[in-house]
Amino acid sequence: MSVFREFEQADFFTTGAVGLPGARVFFLQIGAEDDSLSIKCEKEQVIALVAYLRKMLEDAPAVRDTDTSSASLREPVDAAFALGSIGLAYDRQEDRVVLQFEEVTPDDEPDFDAGRVRARITRAQAVAFCNNAERLVRAGRPPCVFCGLPVNRDGHACPRMN
Repeated sequence: MSVFREFEQADFFTTGAVGLPGARVFFLQIGAEDDSLSIKCEKEQVIALVAYLRKMLEDAPAVRDTDTSSASLREPVDAAFALGSIGLAYDRQEDRVVLQFEEVTPDDEPDFDAGRVRARITRAQAVAFCNNAERLVRAGRPPCVFCGLPVNRDGHACPRMN
């Protein structure tokens, strides 16, 4: 059964990870009032979303206040689906960032009814999300200076140092 949810005015939008660096599972989480939804995603998807949000926000008026009180994931963190594609827009009339998240579609199921979540957040929420996401990514394994791949505590087999 596919999920379709719409948050006209999301109270919070955040990202977080469960587990230790190198074995973390990343989530996006959206909610309003007593209703929240978690989406499993990849760290690279979080990084890409931050890059696109930052680029979009460059053309919008500056944000003065960013509330980080809702930066951590809320329990329970049960993923409704795994993230596939991301849509992003800015509604100038309502001064809201519009996000759409779609479930990853399995290759072997052409008639798959993918889940979708649409949320409208403030520019301040978008900035707070970006700040939190950047801290979260930096808290993971550091990248190798030669190849950019993550380095484990005991090092890694760098393809450029072969």
